[in-house]
This record gives sequence, structure tokens and C-alpha cells, in this order.
Amino acid sequence: MNPMIEVKNVWKQYGDNVILENLSTTVYEGEFITLVGTSGCGKSTFLNMLLGTVNPSKGEILLDGKPISDEPGPDRGIVFQQYSVFPHMTVLENVMATKGFQAKGITGYLFGKKKQQAKQEATSILEKVGLDHALNKYPHELSGGMKQRLAIAQALLGKPRILLLDEPFGALDPGIRADMHELVLGLCKEHKLTVFMVTHDLKEGFYLGTRLWVFDKLRVDHQAPNRYGASITYDIPVGQTDPALYETIDDEIRPITANAS
Repeated sequence: MNPMIEVKNVWKQYGDNVILENLSTTVYEGEFITLVGTSGCGKSTFLNMLLGTVNPSKGEILLDGKPISDEPGPDRGIVFQQYSVFPHMTVLENVMATKGFQAKGITGYLFGKKKQQAKQEATSILEKVGLDHALNKYPHELSGGMKQRLAIAQALLGKPRILLLDEPFGALDPGIRADMHELVLGLCKEHKLTVFMVTHDLKEGFYLGTRLWVFDKLRVDHQAPNRYGASITYDIPVGQTDPALYETIDDEIRPITANAS
């Protein structure tokens, strides 16, 4: 089986500030990759390269053997921690708008049969994420968990092959996060998605992912901290992790200072 995504010697830098250096890896269809690492180590930058909003400074990312599109497309859906919804639209209208933006034309408006089809598809996906009871509610009437379900529905309506999640559950309470975990795992299995998810929660990364990537710098220059970028320092198949390695990674992500109580 050929890999779905190939990352070949990818670097990203802004001027003298090196964010990522020499990333090389492959991902197969249906894998769930979780990305962990300290803040500012380039996880979200890599996610945006997959989305097409950021281009590598060097190297290339291939999708099905061809350079990945340098602009977002329907084959890639994304969910952020901050909810990207229109406050003046209902839940149903927000999801239908996603379909409208994919239509040809300047306005993104849907008419006739296309509008009716979009309404049916939006209603169906909202039912799957548990929002069929809130079709006519506005975003300010929704809880945090409901807003995140709405964002997931928006991302899935375009029937993407790849789902990109940028700390989607970081602002949610533990109980709601657990519900969202089950929802995402179920949807990923049903829609046969390939997933990349950035998280600061190592336990969440191990629970949801089939592979866990740790982003960190292999080289450090204390006189010029931006001279070197982060790489994938660990690529771990979930379920094959020695407890000592788990503790090592956890300490790298959340280092304990000598003064910590």
C-alpha cells in the first residue's frame, strides 16, 4: 500500500527564525496522528502546511504522490479551538454556509435544488454530531461543547479525506471532552478519515491517536534560540509505549522546575 502523505525534508523559517527543520515521514490512509510538544514548537505550523495556508521554505509534502495543494480545499477539513461560526446565522444556516462557500460564484448563495440538497446534507451531519435538536438555535445559545460539535459538522460536510484538529478540545470541561473524544473516534471510523490533531494533553494524544508525534528541537543554541527548528523526535505507535518513555515525553512537554510544589 502506497502512503497517502509523504513529508520530504521539510523546513519552515521566517527570516532567521527557523520553526521546523528537516521533517521527513509518511502517513497512510486511516491513521490518526496526534501531535504534542511545547508551545511554539511548530505543531500548528505543520498543520497549516497540510491545510495549504503555509508553504514549506524547503522540501515538499505530497498527497497521493503529488504536491499538496497550496490552498485549502474540500479534501481537507479543519477544526480550531476557537469556534469559526457566524453569530448571525442559526446552527443549520452555519453548516449550509460551508456548502455555499464550495459552490461556484462570488456570493456563495445556494438556490433551488442545490439549497434543498445542502439543507438535507447539513441536517444529516448535524444529527450525527448530536445537534439535530438545535438546528434553529444561534451560536450564543450554545454551550462550548455544542459549538465544537457545530465546528466538526462544518468540517465534515465537505466530505474531507483529511481532518485537521488544532487543539479542538482544550477549552472544554473534562466530562464534555470525554464525550467529544467518543464522537470524533466514531466519526473518524464511519467516514474513514485520516486525522492530524494538535494537543497539549499527552494522555489525550495516546488515547485518540494510532501514532503520536513529539515535536522538539534536536539542536539548541542558547545564544541564538531561533537558529534551529523543531523536528519529530518521537514517532510512537500507540499501544507500544514503555511507561518510562511516556514519563520522559511528559517531562519534556511539561518540565517540572526545582521550585515546583
